[in-house]
Amino acid sequence: MEVFKKMKVHNVEMVISAVRPDQYPEDGLPEFALAGRSNVGKSSFINRMIGRKALARISSKPGKTQTLNFYKIEEQLFFVDVPGYGYAKVSKTEREAWGKMIERYLTGREELKAVVQIIDLRHPPTADDRMMYDFLKHYNIPCIVIATKADKIPKGKWDKHKKIVKETLDMDKNDPIIVFSSETGLGFEEAWRTIENKM
Repeated sequence: MEVFKKMKVHNVEMVISAVRPDQYPEDGLPEFALAGRSNVGKSSFINRMIGRKALARISSKPGKTQTLNFYKIEEQLFFVDVPGYGYAKVSKTEREAWGKMIERYLTGREELKAVVQIIDLRHPPTADDRMMYDFLKHYNIPCIVIATKADKIPKGKWDKHKKIVKETLDMDKNDPIIVFSSETGLGFEEAWRTIENKM
């Protein structure tokens, strides 16, 4: 995968916003789903990883992504942005519909290589974060934990916060955890390498 050795992404397109399996792309490329609480910084993570300012829309209204958004990168893989979880202002019916849509994708999609779960390094994972991680473990779905917003806390505290994330999620020791910052680019190369290894 020469392209990622340089960590430079030139060719990205948003292919489709899907709600049903018959709408998913049929390219057969590896897929990486991005999961996280609303407002945890998923769009910022995507934009940093693909070197774009605003391909993934950063919304001031949490809970805005209501579809599975497929981003094709360098004709080699997809990032799939799934609706943020844990946002209370969405109606229960809507939340259940999203839940079904996400579950169907995560448990039934052969192309899915891993879920990139984005956690806020500053705070212990929430009950929703734990539920998501437990769900992935229950279905044996590989997970890469991205502990983002590292620029918001002193470097000397990263390890302590990382330990809290691992313990709160009761993380499988085979699942990588990467300290990341969309602001500074910290963890960018490690994140790409980890994704590449899962392909």
